[in-house]
Amino acid sequence: MNPSIVEVGATVIFAVAILHTFLVSKFAEMAHHYPEGSMGENLFHFLAEVEAVFGMWAAVFLAFMAAVEGIGKPIPYLEGLNFTEPVFVFVIMAMAATRPVIKLAEVVIVNISKVVPIPRKMAFYFTALVVGPLLGSFITEPAAMTVTALILQKNFFSREMSTKFKYATIGLLFVNVSIGGTLTHFAAPPVLMVAHKWGWGMSHMALAFGYKAAISCLISTLTIAFMFKKELAGEFQLRKENTEKMHPPFWITAIHVIFLGVVVLTAHHMVFFLGLFLFFMGFVKVTNEYQDERVKIQESLMVGFFLGGLIVLGSLQQWWLQPLISGLSDQALYFGATGLTAITDNAALTYLGSLVELTDSAKYFLVAGAVTGGGLTVIANAPNPAGYGILKENFEGGSISPLGLLKGALFPTFVAILCMELLPSLG
Repeated sequence: MNPSIVEVGATVIFAVAILHTFLVSKFAEMAHHYPEGSMGENLFHFLAEVEAVFGMWAAVFLAFMAAVEGIGKPIPYLEGLNFTEPVFVFVIMAMAATRPVIKLAEVVIVNISKVVPIPRKMAFYFTALVVGPLLGSFITEPAAMTVTALILQKNFFSREMSTKFKYATIGLLFVNVSIGGTLTHFAAPPVLMVAHKWGWGMSHMALAFGYKAAISCLISTLTIAFMFKKELAGEFQLRKENTEKMHPPFWITAIHVIFLGVVVLTAHHMVFFLGLFLFFMGFVKVTNEYQDERVKIQESLMVGFFLGGLIVLGSLQQWWLQPLISGLSDQALYFGATGLTAITDNAALTYLGSLVELTDSAKYFLVAGAVTGGGLTVIANAPNPAGYGILKENFEGGSISPLGLLKGALFPTFVAILCMELLPSLG
């Protein structure tokens, strides 16, 4: 089937947007050539915001569509898309980034790290990067990414750590979160897209994917922890919390967890969980003395904007992605999906695969490739922009190099590929 001019235009603009993500560090450098507060500095700082890239180019595409098909076409096109996932990521990220949730996660990770038989600083790092991502199978990957990234920023990235350590850690974080949500059928976006249609339940996910993901997380994290044992040596104390705020009591933390749980359970019902979020904001206001200075609304909105732009552009890539997927052997599909995930959201990839008649083994390798490649770039997995937004200020120039991220993710991706390929499915 020959693509329409709109589909070709969407693919060209999509490619430009991907290229833009690799140039954000250059735009950040260019911003410093202009006086502080000037229009030039603000423009290049905006162009350097990865979270704004796909939303920006989605707007360009909508203008292109209006010019080609008429000014009235973009509105019905947008109304025909499903933006529930970006809105869900916005809500879950804002809720998971609150102080009671972060403190609860820290307590869990600290207590588990105490029984890990390695030096305490290394043990906390190891536990955070294994337990945090695997929690994504239950609290959703966006929430796990947010909580783990904030813990890493607070206790490691904000201290004097080498650039090499930071890139190895963020690459490991992105890969572990991408595979860590596969213990269940409702937490990882690429799994969520196909689980209902293919009849995959929790037991299937845990036995076919989840235990392999857990083993991969353990191997990769332990290896990288020992690679940087000098930086993870010495005494370790959790960074002191804000003394101006009171420690959240159990009942406040429990209510936060209940809010999170209900949002997860109603993840497909945007009207309901958005209304619930408003009630949550009211509760945060009432309990302000136990909360941070502000809820991370702006950061969460930017991530939602990123994913919304990805949907606007990604939904028109079917004309080349679907024939490509349907014509591959199982092994080619596995490695092809791993590579394709780096340049297109893995949930979009599995969704397009669900439109094609596939064998059971092809279904497995499509999803396995989608999750193993989910840490290679910032656009590969829906929660990645959340981690990017939290950690980017701790890198030189306030941005994360796409090539640096890719290098940092290569080793844990290789381990994940081997685990998914060689370990047997138990169910």
